[in-house]
Amino acid sequence: MIHYQLRCTSTPEEHAFDGWYKDSAAFDTLAKAGLVECPVCGGTEVARALMAPAIPKKGRPARNAVVPVPAPPAEAPPAPAEPSAQVAGQAAAGPMPAQMRAMLQRLRQEVERNCDYVGADFAEEARRMHNGESERRGIFGEATDAETEALREEGIEVARIPWVPPSDA
Repeated sequence: MIHYQLRCTSTPEEHAFDGWYKDSAAFDTLAKAGLVECPVCGGTEVARALMAPAIPKKGRPARNAVVPVPAPPAEAPPAPAEPSAQVAGQAAAGPMPAQMRAMLQRLRQEVERNCDYVGADFAEEARRMHNGESERRGIFGEATDAETEALREEGIEVARIPWVPPSDA
């Protein structure tokens, strides 16, 4: 993964923001296709900003160095119940930033516009599509943690996205 400081050149203000990409070629491809969007104004004329190189301080590991991960605790705490509407709109450190909320609202609009809602039948429909029993298409709906994990174990790619209220709510 590569982290870029970006600037929107769609407006004279040149809004600054950052983004993470698989590699520089992935950023170039997405930017050329107009798929990198300014979170402030929605402009798609985006360029990399000048960035300082990541030089580690003496005694500290380089940014890309492998750092050992501490072992997990012997017993994991029980999984929390589904988040309430109040908690769903907040990150662990506090309220969700307005730019992040706006991006997630745009993502929700795209999903609702381009995918079929299958409700609680999400896991079953994903399996039918994977097995060729149903037409392959974009779908969204609800699935439990166990259903999501089972789909992944079966080699079916699924993703969860934070489902924020629509912008007109």
